[in-house]
Amino acid sequence: MSEERIEVEVGEDGLGVRLDVYLAGIAGSRSAARRWILKGCVEVEGRKAKPGLQLVPGMRIRVLPPEPEPLLPYPEELPLDILFEDQYIIVLNKSPGIPVHPGAGRKEGTLVHALLAHCANISEVGEPTRPGVVHRLDKDTSGVMVVAKTEQTHRMLSEGWKEGKVFKRYLAVVWGRLPQRRGYVDAPIGRHPRDRKRMAVVEGGRPARTEYEVLEESGFLSLLAVYPKTGRTHQIRVHMSHLGHPVFGDPKYGGRTKRLGGLPPRERRRAEELLDIVPRQALHSEVLGFVHPVTGGYMEFRAEPPEDMRKLFEELGWGT
Repeated sequence: MSEERIEVEVGEDGLGVRLDVYLAGIAGSRSAARRWILKGCVEVEGRKAKPGLQLVPGMRIRVLPPEPEPLLPYPEELPLDILFEDQYIIVLNKSPGIPVHPGAGRKEGTLVHALLAHCANISEVGEPTRPGVVHRLDKDTSGVMVVAKTEQTHRMLSEGWKEGKVFKRYLAVVWGRLPQRRGYVDAPIGRHPRDRKRMAVVEGGRPARTEYEVLEESGFLSLLAVYPKTGRTHQIRVHMSHLGHPVFGDPKYGGRTKRLGGLPPRERRRAEELLDIVPRQALHSEVLGFVHPVTGGYMEFRAEPPEDMRKLFEELGWGT
């Protein structure tokens, strides 16, 4: 089983709700929640329970999710936009819509599959399910990332990430106008207490800090340069949502249809037109800078935003 224990206290909204229904958001689906319960991975008030148990407010639920089955990738000929490559590292520009490695619901067509076809030796670097991967971008986030080609460089690059020795600059289109041109968010991030597929600002989460500056504004949207100082899962998306300015087009953190209801009819129609241009969160890893793990020289790489974000910028009259 996984070591990531989840504890939940049933709120007023849980009155009379079946246990498997209540845990569907954490497990990913009601059927998955049922499997977890039948495997003995769920306790209610310290005891094993049945899927049909009807809950009452105040009940404490403890979940110890089972370990997912590993999805070992294989070589697959897919295009790669390589910015730099030597015998130690590959720096590339990831397209939106491409997962970095296999996971739930995606067993092929990932960046790792393409890397194995491009460089077979990378299969021996790092974890078997994500060979060569030092850091990751979300499936629908585009831009610069670096991959290690040897175990030594993987270890050294990973240490650099943990120690905050990497420069990262993202471009993010967010809802609304921020009250100041420059600012930061310093708020811990952990698993959402009810929905395990999401992250959230939570007490007791891991420290997370994000700095930003406003580059452009137009109507109900702003363009930010964002500098994550830590590397938490979904950090920029969570922190921007926490500020009340979710990333435009982000369905997971309130940046897509959820924001439309508060707009006047004319602005709503305009927003819907712009959402059609960017069918994802408008987030791009523009610049990545780090010290080469072998030569010791500082390297910095830049990737232009992909076509959907460039078209959005044109529609908004932004020159970035």
